[in-house]
Amino acid sequence: MSRRLSTRLLHSGEPLVEGAVVPPIFQSATFAEEEGRSYDDIRYARLSNTPTHTGLHKKLAAATGYDDALVTASGMAAISAALLSVLSAGDELLAQRGLYGGTHSLFTKLFPRLGIQVHFVDDHEEAWREALTDKTKAFYCEALTNPLLSIADLPGIAAFARENGLVSVIDNTFAGPAIFRPAELGFDLEVHSATKSLNGHSDLCAGVVAGDAAHVLEARRTLNLLGGSLDPHAAWLLERGMKTLPLRVRAASAGARKLAELLADHPEVARVYYPSLTEHPSHERCAEWFDDTGAMLAFELVGGAEAAMAVVSALEIPILAPSLGGVETLITLPAQSSHASMPAEWRRATGIADGLVRVAVGIEDPEDLAADFLQALERA
Repeated sequence: MSRRLSTRLLHSGEPLVEGAVVPPIFQSATFAEEEGRSYDDIRYARLSNTPTHTGLHKKLAAATGYDDALVTASGMAAISAALLSVLSAGDELLAQRGLYGGTHSLFTKLFPRLGIQVHFVDDHEEAWREALTDKTKAFYCEALTNPLLSIADLPGIAAFARENGLVSVIDNTFAGPAIFRPAELGFDLEVHSATKSLNGHSDLCAGVVAGDAAHVLEARRTLNLLGGSLDPHAAWLLERGMKTLPLRVRAASAGARKLAELLADHPEVARVYYPSLTEHPSHERCAEWFDDTGAMLAFELVGGAEAAMAVVSALEIPILAPSLGGVETLITLPAQSSHASMPAEWRRATGIADGLVRVAVGIEDPEDLAADFLQALERA
C-alpha cells in the first residue's frame, strides 16, 4: 500500500525492539562479527551500519523515494562522499553557479588539488553543452540556491545528465522531501545537510546521501574511507526529528510567506527574494515543481549594509546565528556567514550584496514575527 510522507516518516525503518514504540539507541561501536565478510560489511559504527544507522537509512529512503540512503557526519561530508564516489583525478564536473559557499570552496580549493576540474555553468543547455567534454562525469546543482532562492532548470539538468551519461547530484537541503523530491525528476543522487530542516531542532550536525542502491553503495564505501560517519546518538536524534518534518515545514512556510509579503510592501525594503512572490525570477518554476515555498527568504534594504545591520540588531525574536531549518527563526548576513569564504567578486557576481539579509523562518506565530520586523524597520 502506498503511504503519504507523514506516515512514512513515522513508521519506516522502525522495527519494534522488545516492543519499544521508540527505537532504542545502539550506542555500541562494534558488534560480534561473522567470518568471511568484506571490509565494508564489518559491523562497526564508523561504517555506518549499526542498527540505529540502518533503521534511519530505511526511513530516509522512504522519505526521498530512492532505493537507499546513507547518513554522514555533516552536509559537507555527504557532498564529498557522493561526488568523490563518482569523480577521480582527471575528471570534470559541471556545477550550477551561485552554490552554497562551503560547496563553492570545496570545488575551487580542494577539488583542484585532487585533479578534478569544475566548470561553473549558467542555467541553459547551451552553456552545459559548451562546457561538456569527454572527461565530464557528473552535474551538480541545488534545488533552491542559498540565499537568493533561485531554481534552476531542474528537469532539464536531470535529462541532460541522462542523455550524456553523467551522474546527476542535487543538494535538496533548502527544499527537502516535504516540498520537493528530486527522485521524481530522475536525479541519481540527492544530498542534504540534515542539520537543517530534516532534523529541525538545531541540536545536531548530520548529512544525507540518497539514491539508487548502486550509487549509494559507492558513496558508502567512499565515506568509510573518509571517516565522516554519524554518531549513533546523533542518528537517533535525526530519526526522531524527521517525524515532524511535514508539520514544521507547513508552519514555517506559512510564516515565511506572510513575512515576505510584509517586507515586499515596506518602503524601506528594496528587494525581497522569496519564490511565492510573483516578481521572483523562479516563481513559475516553484509553482510547477514544488509543493510549497519553504521557510527561507532574503531581503535588501534601501539603506544598504548599514541599515541591514541596524534592523538585525533591533529584532527581538530572530537569533543572529548561522544555519536554518530549526523551530526558531535565525537571521544572518550571508556575506559574513554562509558565503564569507567566497571572494567578494564572486559574491557580487551572484547577487549577494554585503547588506543582504537571510531569514530562516521558524514556527513562531507569524503575527509575532511580523510585528517584530515592523518595529525593527521603524527603529532602524
